[in-house]
Amino acid sequence: MKRFPTSMAVLAISLATAGPLLAEDLSVSNCTWCHGSSAQGYSKAPRLAGQRADYLVNQLQAFATHKRDEFLSTKYMWYAAAHLDPLTVRNLAAYLSALPPEAAKDGDSELIAEGRTIFENGVPDENIAACEACHGPEAQGVREIPRLGGLSYGYLERRLEQWNQGHDAWGAPMPKVARSLSPNQIAALASYLSFVESESSGK
Repeated sequence: MKRFPTSMAVLAISLATAGPLLAEDLSVSNCTWCHGSSAQGYSKAPRLAGQRADYLVNQLQAFATHKRDEFLSTKYMWYAAAHLDPLTVRNLAAYLSALPPEAAKDGDSELIAEGRTIFENGVPDENIAACEACHGPEAQGVREIPRLGGLSYGYLERRLEQWNQGHDAWGAPMPKVARSLSPNQIAALASYLSFVESESSGK
């Protein structure tokens, strides 16, 4: 992947469906190269379509201030978010959150039941809290807490592993939560979540 100057327009994603958001108003790196033509993402770059707008704003700010410090963030997103003004960030987040999300469904289907149990109930004997308590039913997310339902298995697994290793330890609870998860539990959670289909709006 190449770095792109901030003069390139972001909304090559789908200009015809941009609605009230004008593509020419946004001068940011082209999101489509990593996140796909309809913002559905890939295994290494997450789906942005349908993600919570508040979460997207929060994360773009975290990239710009270098709070997110895992490798791909430092290599690509620090640069992409560096020169975004607050209005552009809010407009971009609103646009992406309004796009309909599609579930990746690329996890191990045999691990769905175990992953659902961990998500809904946690693992009390190991002091692992239920993910549903923060991320909501069907993993839809709430305000700055992200939608997890339908994200790709590869992305979810990698992020849980990164938190498990202590990345992004800037006040968010996930590094502490993920440290309690075993590799098998991470695989089960990521598998289950990749199959979850939830409501389309991420506002």
